Amino acid sequence: MDLRDLKLFLHLAESRHFGRTAKATHVSPSTLSRQIQRLEEDVGQTLFLRDNRTVQLTDAGEQLKTFAQQTLLHYQQLRHRLGQHGPSLSGELRLFCSVTAAYSHLPPILDHFRAEHPLVEIKLTTGDAADAVDKVQSNDADLGIAGHPEILPASIDFAPIGEIPMILIAPALPCPVRAQATADTPDWSHTPFILPEHGPARRRIDYWFRSNRITNPLIYATVAGHEAIVSMVALGCGIALIPEVVVDNSPEPVRNRIQVLEHDTVVEPLELGVCVQRKRLQEPLIEAFWQLLSLNGAAGRASAPA
Repeated sequence: MDLRDLKLFLHLAESRHFGRTAKATHVSPSTLSRQIQRLEEDVGQTLFLRDNRTVQLTDAGEQLKTFAQQTLLHYQQLRHRLGQHGPSLSGELRLFCSVTAAYSHLPPILDHFRAEHPLVEIKLTTGDAADAVDKVQSNDADLGIAGHPEILPASIDFAPIGEIPMILIAPALPCPVRAQATADTPDWSHTPFILPEHGPARRRIDYWFRSNRITNPLIYATVAGHEAIVSMVALGCGIALIPEVVVDNSPEPVRNRIQVLEHDTVVEPLELGVCVQRKRLQEPLIEAFWQLLSLNGAAGRASAPA
């Protein structure tokens, strides 16, 4: 097996879709299938279970995924050692963050990093920020932007990059939810809420409920991703306690359909930062990224919960 086959295999192991991997790696679907078949012949095991709609890794595929990640990492480290006095770093760095963070916090960081290391290819995946630590722990991402969890895993380092206030939002257009939320004395226990499924923002909402003596809140829906929560509030489905930066970076048509509510409960801001597996900090690309955070005053070991 060669390194290109391993790279194609890893991409397919993450995308779980032959068409997407073929397009992203600039090969034809038939070529991709042949190269995967060649890998399967080399290891003597089926690597993927396939049907018309899904692609799943077998146990042998999971083992080869770990082998491929380690092999490509060792090759990258070797190239770095051999070229320390030559060209700048090259390779691929996988980042995971929310759509909002991709607009609000990531661009200036990447501007500095790409200025120092123009040959490094940045692969960005977006999703629910509450999943960032898990993505890093499972090696699905090299680095992630996340809110500081209540309990930071011992294997994870966290570099703070900002504090995000939490705000309470409601629909701005006339609707029953807006009437409830903007009454002179709102009855929060009978006002529908839209909540994130999990993560540090959810912990702050639970605190808000306790502070307002709401033991059985009316939950309209639980949603993965803060951006979707803002859209549901704009549609009049309920109210939400949300990081302010999500509203600031929402499309104007959505922002125009929501309003910020005044309330008396003090909610601690969300500590946003970059997370990484501590054992990987010596890898050349990750070390370079972490050093850039340090030089910009962002990095610092954070062991206490936010």
